[in-house]
Amino acid sequence: MEHVAAVAVVDARGVVTAWSEGARSLTGHTADQVVGRAARELLAEDPPVGPASLPTGTTGTAVLRHRDGSTVALRLTACPVLGTRGTPDGYVVTAEPAGDARHLLAGQAFQQASMSMSIFDVRQRYLRVNDVACQVLGVPEEDLYGRSLLDTVADAEHDRGFANHLRQVAETGRPVRYESFTGAPALNGEHAWTVEMWPVRDAGGEVTAVALAALDSSDQYWAQRRLGLLNQASAVIGTTLDVVRTAEEMVELLVPKYADFVSVDLLDWVLWADEPPRVPDDEIVLRRVAHGSVNEGTPEAAVHLGETDLYPPSCPPVRALREGRAILSCADDPDFARWFAERDARAPAGRAFRKGVHSLIAVPLRARGVTLGVAVAVRIAHPDDYAAEDVVFAEELAGRAALCIDNARRFARERATALALQHSLLPRGLPGQAAVDVAHRYLPSGSVAGIGGDWFDVIPLSGCRVALVVGDVVGHGIASSATMGRLCMAVRTLADVDLPPDELLTHLDDLVAHLATDDSGGEVAELGATCLYAVYDPVTRRLALASAGHPAPAVVLPDGTARLIETSPGPPLGVGGLPFEATELQLPEGAVVALYTDGLVEDRHRDIDSVTTELCHALTARTDTLDGLCDSVLKAVLPEEPGDDVALLLARTRALGADQVATWAISSDPERVAAVRQAVTEQLSDWGLEETAFVTELVVSELVTNAIRYGHPPIQLRLIRDRALICEVSDGSSTSPHLRRAHAFDEGGRGLLLVAQLTQRWGSRQTGSGKIIWAEQSLPPR
Repeated sequence: MEHVAAVAVVDARGVVTAWSEGARSLTGHTADQVVGRAARELLAEDPPVGPASLPTGTTGTAVLRHRDGSTVALRLTACPVLGTRGTPDGYVVTAEPAGDARHLLAGQAFQQASMSMSIFDVRQRYLRVNDVACQVLGVPEEDLYGRSLLDTVADAEHDRGFANHLRQVAETGRPVRYESFTGAPALNGEHAWTVEMWPVRDAGGEVTAVALAALDSSDQYWAQRRLGLLNQASAVIGTTLDVVRTAEEMVELLVPKYADFVSVDLLDWVLWADEPPRVPDDEIVLRRVAHGSVNEGTPEAAVHLGETDLYPPSCPPVRALREGRAILSCADDPDFARWFAERDARAPAGRAFRKGVHSLIAVPLRARGVTLGVAVAVRIAHPDDYAAEDVVFAEELAGRAALCIDNARRFARERATALALQHSLLPRGLPGQAAVDVAHRYLPSGSVAGIGGDWFDVIPLSGCRVALVVGDVVGHGIASSATMGRLCMAVRTLADVDLPPDELLTHLDDLVAHLATDDSGGEVAELGATCLYAVYDPVTRRLALASAGHPAPAVVLPDGTARLIETSPGPPLGVGGLPFEATELQLPEGAVVALYTDGLVEDRHRDIDSVTTELCHALTARTDTLDGLCDSVLKAVLPEEPGDDVALLLARTRALGADQVATWAISSDPERVAAVRQAVTEQLSDWGLEETAFVTELVVSELVTNAIRYGHPPIQLRLIRDRALICEVSDGSSTSPHLRRAHAFDEGGRGLLLVAQLTQRWGSRQTGSGKIIWAEQSLPPR
């Protein structure tokens, strides 16, 4: 006997109304013999159901009487035919030999499959569903037979797309496979599905039905989502070395993909203190640095940004901090309910937005063995609770974020230390002097490279002269700031010796080379610096300067023209072996000299020549003060985000008039000393400084006598009257004077000791033709 399917139609009274050829082949009865008879008459045994009905929506076996008198065991499936009132008007009964083990096994496999499986006809009407499909749809099998798919689902986009795929398979005969993320009527929340549809063909190759299998791939979907978030975290968290911004980046990553609300709270020491204290065992004070929500304005937050909150010992965040691991908590946890009740009491305005909160995960932020704070992720509208697999993800993400936060904290600490070190070394209030009026600006770098080693200084020198210094140490951070401090002190020491600019840079170059070499003589880490040292004399109005790899200064003349000063720049400090050359120029009174570091003009996006031209133009701006000119120059020249420190020093030159300087040429005759004293007394009288005459006569007498006795011609005496009275005696000898203590019976040797005791300060400096010994007396303010 062929294994063929048979179909019969039975009305509501149990009378056969249609009989297929397959039914004739299976039972031997023709349609004329069966149609109009009661279906019960064909049975050789009573069916397991009542006589007024057939199995509906289920598959069972029945024994029929064959025409030749034998019995045939058949497997029957009845499908109701609904009338206009929705009640069955009859049944379509399909039959196949019950003894076909393959068909029986296939049916059992279909019905018991672990994935959702269904069969539709070519008009998208249900023919058969398995047990899992019924569970997913939440509808019994008999309620689906014969109904159209769209009649059993909501009018949603994904349901319409599902029906379109069924129609496509039925029309084209080609299978379809796709993935979707949708909800299911009987399941909690949305699920990820991998759906495969394929055509079912008859013996002639015609598509008679469409079968589908839907695999719930939610676990794989969420695992991929978590892995994707971790990969994304590497790119979006820690883009800046700012603690608060790093916490904000963590929040932005998690909302709304992973949570409906996320907060990041840090221990106070992370933002302010130097060293971490011990985490207390009871209540913990945390400061809110970032939070975010699916709702605009984050109304769920009970703590505002920047505020601190006292967290009780039993709440999930404190437990996470104390135990050092992620804490899962849900609505049936008493501590969970108690904590959110406290949140509602503290901020009742957000109660409506917290309604429905059902799950949270609190994870500590730990880096390098130190606890920094805690992050809390909360789900409200998101239907799924956090599960055990979320713990691994949360701890991994928190570890990465904590490391970025700790890096930002360490950078902020080092930057603050370097900045404090620099500020302690840079001049706060520039010393009073008569040669120039000065203004300055120092802008520390805000880049991730850290604070650099830029510095500037204004150093009063003898003879009313002044030294202007600007320099830059290679590198950034505390090491550069410390090196800057050593160089700054070295320049002041060498300036006190009153060395010319080129000689001073030569000594400074030796110092840098020494700093870059360890005790064994081997080279250590690269160390270099640039420096520009200039000396201005208001008596001669001459500016002498030398550069060690530093940008040339600019000068603005009183007529409004500006240009760069042509210099012969030497190598950067520390290179060694090459000379430094000094440049001298005459400046009119009121000229402005601009010294600056390379952070003002060097930028990889701009041409250096065009920037220096822009600088010269900005220096010609009309402003009331030098401070205003500083601001104007920075605004015009500085890029929006400078990548290096910027130091700018502006000096407007002054000149001492002829009525403030008196000069005498001195012969080598000791008898001329008395005449010189008389001339000095008369000059002091003309200046109205008679009260200083006694001390000045003694000083002039001692210095001139020493020059005649120990020096070489030509000898010259110069008095300078400004904020102080300066006496200078020059001669052609390069031998420097030294103080010595005279014994009780010595006739001489007390001259310089007397000068040192009578004057405010004294010293000597070398010149191109000899030396100058000078002494300075303070004058009462005019």
